[in-house]
Amino acid sequence: MTLPDSLNFKAHFINLFHAALQSLEIPGEPPNIELTRTKQSSHGDYSCNLAMHLAKPLRKKPQEIAQLLIERLPASAIIEKVEIAGAGFINLFIKNAAKQQYLQHILQSGAHYGASLLGQGRKIQVEFVSANPTGPLHVGHGRGAAIGASLANLLTTAGFDVFREFYVNDAGRQMDILTVSTWLRYLTIHQVSIPFPQNAYQGDYVKTMAQQLQEQFARRFVRQPERIFENFPLSALEIAITTDAELDQLIANAKKILQQDYTLIHQFVLAEQLNDCRSDLLEFGIEFDQWFSEQSLYDSGLVNRTVKLLEEGNYLYLKDGAKWFRSTNFGDEKDRVVQRENGLFTYFASDIAYHLSKFERGFDLVINIWGADHHGYIARVKGALQALGMDPGKLEIALVQFAVLYRDGKKMPMSTRSGEFVTLRELRHEVGNDAARFFYAMRKSDQHLDFDLDLAKSQSNENPVYYVQYAHARICSVLAQWNGDIAILSDIDTHTLSSPAELSLLQKLIDFPGTIETAAKEFSPHLITFYLRELASEFHGYYNSTRFLVDDKSLMYARLALIASVRQVLRNGLKLLGVSSPDKM
Repeated sequence: MTLPDSLNFKAHFINLFHAALQSLEIPGEPPNIELTRTKQSSHGDYSCNLAMHLAKPLRKKPQEIAQLLIERLPASAIIEKVEIAGAGFINLFIKNAAKQQYLQHILQSGAHYGASLLGQGRKIQVEFVSANPTGPLHVGHGRGAAIGASLANLLTTAGFDVFREFYVNDAGRQMDILTVSTWLRYLTIHQVSIPFPQNAYQGDYVKTMAQQLQEQFARRFVRQPERIFENFPLSALEIAITTDAELDQLIANAKKILQQDYTLIHQFVLAEQLNDCRSDLLEFGIEFDQWFSEQSLYDSGLVNRTVKLLEEGNYLYLKDGAKWFRSTNFGDEKDRVVQRENGLFTYFASDIAYHLSKFERGFDLVINIWGADHHGYIARVKGALQALGMDPGKLEIALVQFAVLYRDGKKMPMSTRSGEFVTLRELRHEVGNDAARFFYAMRKSDQHLDFDLDLAKSQSNENPVYYVQYAHARICSVLAQWNGDIAILSDIDTHTLSSPAELSLLQKLIDFPGTIETAAKEFSPHLITFYLRELASEFHGYYNSTRFLVDDKSLMYARLALIASVRQVLRNGLKLLGVSSPDKM
């Protein structure tokens, strides 16, 4: 038999229903055509509820509409039969011969199986991680990294032109706090007695950078306490520096007395933290096309130009000497300052400029992977884009909930008294990159993730990544025992694959391209983890009940072609998640 041009069977059936709809006079916009996989083989392979959606506009019973649609479906070589079920569901049955023949397509496509032209080359920017370069990446950043990287892989496979970007907040107050924190630790090394602010950065990595400063610059940055704490009340020196105002005064004093040396320390700590971040992510299998500097927005004048554009559009007003954006006009809970009374721009102003730059660079769609605590930020950013004449619908936000670690069934503390979080590097070194990447992606990004460290390290069927990788390794073992030429399996007769387990596995393999497209459309890498676990489960059941290296050559080759196809799909799916496919376990 001849398979259809669209070897994505689900897409093929949707096209058939589109053709059937064109012959019906439907008032208004036609509904979306949705196909779902049936849970029981007796109900076919796919089910469509289109008739129920058309009942109201056509003023007919769903079963009558279902019959009309079936009569108008174009002929298809792969359809065995079509039935009406229940209140008007249309169930489609695929011919076994079509499923059997489909293996040739999988094996011939190889690493490209599952790819599609859904995106039609549209340019998408995916911005993810974008952590402040003020300390090591923690386990929360790790989840955003894994989800962002997997989503970018999915979109690329689905035919989009994807650009991966990390936004570096190198111009804000937090970098000033880190700079001063490092300098104060450096002064301690030189026996300069000073109180360390409670709201400065407390981690040991700050002390490490201070020691590096000492080794590289000796006493160059040493200053005396009376100059450092000029304009401070005596009480602050005697007790502690606790308020933001006191910390800001300390930063201002540091800039004044250090002058160009302050810039040198700032650049040093920024470079140290960025290098650490890059190294950590690279070891995690994550790379970016660009690390975009916030400071560049100021240097290029884009922040100033952005605020002027908002001003010209009458979207700003003056209050208490500051410039406020009318974000309540766009659904925000309150208006937001873009320029303070001292003339300094806020982080929000640079963020608006950054998003303007994204669209000025020609992206058709922009996706931000943000922590869930940024939920309230969405309305104001989209509102600012709308005020600038951009389409806010071209900005998509995927929120990522925090990951909670468990050991021995107990929730682990995520930070110490010194303010150090459990780092991504520590997690990776304990459970491995594969487990970390897979576990991070197992839940929808906006759902909380309970990360069981003991499970992630276990070599058992309960460990999902081990379970999937073990399926791949088992297939490699069988094919190694056979020791034949894999290439011949892509062009053999597979009509002997007729058992329920084999037909079910075949259908699962056919589902892969549709799963990728759905995951890409919904920005949901977790759907790939679900799919891989289900495919692995079906394979393990088949493996435990079936002999592959049998005397009947025709049957043996057909079964080997089937499991070789399963291996290929497991490889392709794991690669989307940034997870390896070991040949041995």
